[in-house]
Amino acid sequence: MELGERVEAYVRANGLIEPGGAVTCLVSGGADSTCLWHLLRGLGYDVRAVHIHHGLRGSDSDADAAHCAEAFGAEIVHAEPAATEAELREQRYSLTVGRGLRATGHTASDQVETVVYRLVSSGSTRGIRPRRADGVVRPLLDVWREETEAYCRAHGLTWRVDATNADTKRGLIRERLLPLLEELDPRARANLLALASERPRLPRALEASLVELLSSSEGTRAADLGGGVRAVRAYDTLRLEGTVTWGPWQLETDRAGLVVRSRRPGDRLAGRSRKVHDVLVDAKVPRDERDAWPLVATGNGDVVAVVGLEEAPGWEGAVRAERVPE
Repeated sequence: MELGERVEAYVRANGLIEPGGAVTCLVSGGADSTCLWHLLRGLGYDVRAVHIHHGLRGSDSDADAAHCAEAFGAEIVHAEPAATEAELREQRYSLTVGRGLRATGHTASDQVETVVYRLVSSGSTRGIRPRRADGVVRPLLDVWREETEAYCRAHGLTWRVDATNADTKRGLIRERLLPLLEELDPRARANLLALASERPRLPRALEASLVELLSSSEGTRAADLGGGVRAVRAYDTLRLEGTVTWGPWQLETDRAGLVVRSRRPGDRLAGRSRKVHDVLVDAKVPRDERDAWPLVATGNGDVVAVVGLEEAPGWEGAVRAERVPE
């Protein structure tokens, strides 16, 4: 299958961009974002470009910006200096809010580097999501970095190389750790990539507490889960009290008796005829994320909030939700 066909299939499978829809590519001038910009245009999308000029590398940064303006017609946005990779990333996202759907050139290679970093730093294998809640999509997560470079060469596209990448944590993983892992086993990259799509496990102590709590549906029991969170099981319903973490979401409420759960067949917002399924579809939540999307419900099962998307009448602001950036 051609690279364009693979990317289009990935976009359709994950609901990233409407057919022929408008999208703004965040371009650095590197091979990945160059491939993304050119490939999406070839697939018939209405593509614009924007380049965030961080100015960290003096004349090289100026040259990157000039290249992006000339090659892609990119809008150049100047950013304040930032100290960390995470701060630079969040600048790129925050400074491009209001430009509609945005696409980045993250690849399968970036996904593997992310898995290795999070595995080592936090014991998590959570990878980069195809779509962020703020409208940033990653159409190239099924494509390896060497494929984007081959695509650029095949289409006569030039790209910029950031020589400072090797000095970053990702550069250390890319240049030193991954080659050693592939020397150990040639399947290392593919196996690490597969980990990104697995549902992350709970910490062992927390998992043991919940297993014990849920081992029976009789009566009422409670367990302290740490971090100020207490789980209370009343017969067949589990209620979490305090600051609740659900996937990438952190939830708080002052209302008593609320339950955080995933969706069930026939769920509707309390006081409305609107189905939870329709809320998720209209918000373009990818199909593979809908079953895990957090709902807040009363003890009798009435859904009062589809977190981050819609609330039932009278429940506006009752649940405070924050999605941790990826």
